[in-house]
Amino acid sequence: MIKKELIESIVLPRLEEENLFLVDISISPSNCIAITIDGDKGVGVDSCIAISRLVESSLNRDEEDFELEVASAGVGQPLRITRQYIKNIGRDVEVLKKSGEKVKGSLIAATESDFTIKFTKRVAVEGKKSKQIVEEVVILPYSDVKTTKVLISFK
Repeated sequence: MIKKELIESIVLPRLEEENLFLVDISISPSNCIAITIDGDKGVGVDSCIAISRLVESSLNRDEEDFELEVASAGVGQPLRITRQYIKNIGRDVEVLKKSGEKVKGSLIAATESDFTIKFTKRVAVEGKKSKQIVEEVVILPYSDVKTTKVLISFK
């Protein structure tokens, strides 16, 4: 079976040259290799083709047959690594916490261990008949989060 480390050693130098980054590599028991890449300014088809050709030319099909798929991190897919969070600062996200709670808000910061979102909610204020809109900022550790997806707006 082809090892993940081998694929990383092949693609990482090329990704750095093109100012891209690796999101994920998965290899199935039947040697189906799926490489997901991203970039701070997106990823073009030409970059996916170049990475595919690089991996194809670096591996020997006579020794071990494989299937290869190279793709960019798509719209609607969850954020997986810190660099994706940093890339999407300022955008609206939906977070599903491991507790099952959903939080929607604007991603305003990201570090290696957590990220910060800002959102508004309606709360009852003592002495007022109607609920008031309050802005809240919350820091979420990655370990408490099941998924984070960027919300797409067509406004």
